[in-house]
Amino acid sequence: MAPKKIIIDTDPGVDDILALLLALSASSEELEVALVSLTFGNIGVEECLRNAVSMFHILHMERQWRIEKGMEPGFSALERCKPVLAVGATCPIEDQLLEHDYFHGKDGLQGVHEAEMLAHLHHSPSEAWKHMFASSGTSDDSSFAVLPPNFRPSVIPAYKEILNVLRENEPDSVTIVAVGPLANLALAANEDVETFLRAKEVVVMGGTLNVEGNITPVAEFNQYACSYSAARIYALTSPTPRSTMPPCRELQPYPDQLSRPLKLTIFPLDITTTTLLSLETFDQVTKLVLSPESPENGSPLAQWVRYFVARTFDVIKDTLEGERDRDRFLALHDPLCIWYVLTSETGEWTINENVDVRVEVDGQWTRGMSVVDKRTKIKELDETKPLKDSDRGAWLHVTTGNRVRVAVDLRDRETFGADMLRRIFLTTKSTNALA
Repeated sequence: MAPKKIIIDTDPGVDDILALLLALSASSEELEVALVSLTFGNIGVEECLRNAVSMFHILHMERQWRIEKGMEPGFSALERCKPVLAVGATCPIEDQLLEHDYFHGKDGLQGVHEAEMLAHLHHSPSEAWKHMFASSGTSDDSSFAVLPPNFRPSVIPAYKEILNVLRENEPDSVTIVAVGPLANLALAANEDVETFLRAKEVVVMGGTLNVEGNITPVAEFNQYACSYSAARIYALTSPTPRSTMPPCRELQPYPDQLSRPLKLTIFPLDITTTTLLSLETFDQVTKLVLSPESPENGSPLAQWVRYFVARTFDVIKDTLEGERDRDRFLALHDPLCIWYVLTSETGEWTINENVDVRVEVDGQWTRGMSVVDKRTKIKELDETKPLKDSDRGAWLHVTTGNRVRVAVDLRDRETFGADMLRRIFLTTKSTNALA
């Protein structure tokens, strides 16, 4: 069976990096990561690029270290296909004011680059990599004197690379996993919506339906950061996108008739904030590849990840001062989306179909809010019959309203964190040691 081909659209902070590592740690029979497209979000896009290049640099070091130790190198998805790495949107659609979420630190990884320079760990690549992404009008590999060993840099904007991947592959063969603000996806759909609809599925980490927001009382960060983009992507699930799509000065309206609706599956805070990782679990797994006596001689990847994960737990501890210790966990927002792609056929997931989720774009207090019609008296209308006065407030009609798939549960949610870490850090040899 051919591997599942995916695009990952991301703003690499802490859980984004874990999601990328989970995808790249898959076997070459499971996944093929065709493209990693970068967007602003938790941090600016330049910091996102630095973090992504650093991750690929560390993965090269990790594979070499494992081979030297007589272990399987792992990350075989990288052997099958070197992902394209492309820089995308630098700001929200409609110039919406955005304050970055510095929960992840100002560099997105809790200051890991500065710490490494001070400690002379040499895990961060030199600044020479920046020229690889400078616009020169071509993305031909021959334009680069020295290519990185495990990714392909692009000088083309990320949204155009998304469309390139979709054009180059058969319809329904590429899944887009978006774990940051959706500006790159909105730009791609704006340029060529029918090519965008060739995607097999779009999987989004974003929104909150029945729990409090994490950036405002009612909004999740990704949806708040670029609410117009989210609203436009959600609208593509509707039989009539204009019925739910807000007017936007920067982007064109969609055509009245599209070839088909978008299959969109969202992972709101309702499920991601209940999928947790403890520091104890992180320590239990990574200690197998980090010697307590000389951790600097252990896994380069575990050293690197341990720095920013441990400091993220410190931030959580400070934020929850006075709360119970058992409440101090890292929510695995973004990795959960990758896990869904890997396991969607296993029967582990509970998905609610055809939920009419709409995104508020301009509200003074409600920007980025997921709005769902929870009224029980409003029935789905028959498009063949004229609307009655009593029907005027109905949202979901045969030809209107969004049809979003909402992830609500994972059967083995309690063990997901440990399963993810084992995939990322442990080879067969070290997995046997764990047992």
